[in-house]
Parts: sequence; structure tokens; C-alpha cells
Amino acid sequence: MQPAAVPSNGPHPVLDSGTFTGLKTARSEKRLELDGTWHQISPKYVREQLIASALLLLLPAAVVVAMLVDFIPNNVWIWIVLGAGTALLLVTMIITPRQARAIGYRLRDDDLVFRKGILWQRIVAVPYGRMQLVDISHGPMDRGFGLAQLKMVTAAATTGVTIPGLTQEAAEVLRDTLIDVAETRRTGL
Repeated sequence: MQPAAVPSNGPHPVLDSGTFTGLKTARSEKRLELDGTWHQISPKYVREQLIASALLLLLPAAVVVAMLVDFIPNNVWIWIVLGAGTALLLVTMIITPRQARAIGYRLRDDDLVFRKGILWQRIVAVPYGRMQLVDISHGPMDRGFGLAQLKMVTAAATTGVTIPGLTQEAAEVLRDTLIDVAETRRTGL
């Protein structure tokens, strides 16, 4: 069996199909420049996260509205809680698309580099030979949007990486590529 080739330059037809067109980075003069191509997640991830946030805030909002109607109609604090929840939802709706565009990964010769975040950036390089597990998971909302999460586990707890918002096909191709490359390094998987 021949070792799998790791794409180093140019867009990959499966990994980059239906993804964002440009990776958002912090506006800073000092950037870590790496070789290869940044691959991004699906824009469907933004819609999924917005719906999840709305559902998360729906229950407390329903409780507050029930209290307004039935129990304490003239309490100012309930209006403050409802306003804060609405403000939180609006901030989440504004920030989520930018956060999603900042998530990216690169396949290099010896490792996978994952980055996320605008204000609080995280850049992690996971050596192929150190990977112990590559896992694809998807919850009910992920399946509804045709998305999956790819998780790479290493012996070091801080270098484990989860790439959210991949299309199911891209997650499977990436998993198979990572497994093939890790097998050639003989220290992982």
C-alpha cells in the first residue's frame, strides 16, 4: 500500500467544496505564516450555531414571559433579564459568522495545523505520527445540516483538536487521509 499524498497547495475539491472563501485573521502585523493552503468549514455551521443559540435562550425567555404574564407583571428585574437575554442573542448572532470564518486547518508534510479565534486565537499543530484517534461525530442538528465534527486525539491533552462544521464527505476524506498518513509515520493510530 502506497502512502497517501498530503495536498500541499491549491484548493482540494472535496475539502473546500461549499466552504467560506477567505479565512479571517486578527488585524495584527505579527502573524504566523505557514506553508500550504488553509481549508475552512461549511457556512452551514453558522446557521446551525445561530439556531442552537436561539433554542438555548428560548427556554429562559419562555420562563421570563410566563412570570411576566402570570406572577409578577410589574417587576422591573424581569424586563432587565429579558433584555439581557435578547442582547446576548444579538451579540451571538453578530459574532458567530466571524468566528466561523476564523476556523481553518492546514495539511502540511508532518502535521495538521488548526486555528480558530479572532480575539483569543488558538493555533495548534498536531503531528500525524502522534495521533492516537481520529473520530467523526455528529449530533441531531449536525445531521440535519449535513455536517460533522472531526476530532483528533493525541497523548497530550492540550493538543487534541476538534474541527467543527465540516461537511460529512469532507470529514470522511480528511479522516481517511489522516489515518493513511499517520500509518506511514508508524508512531500513531
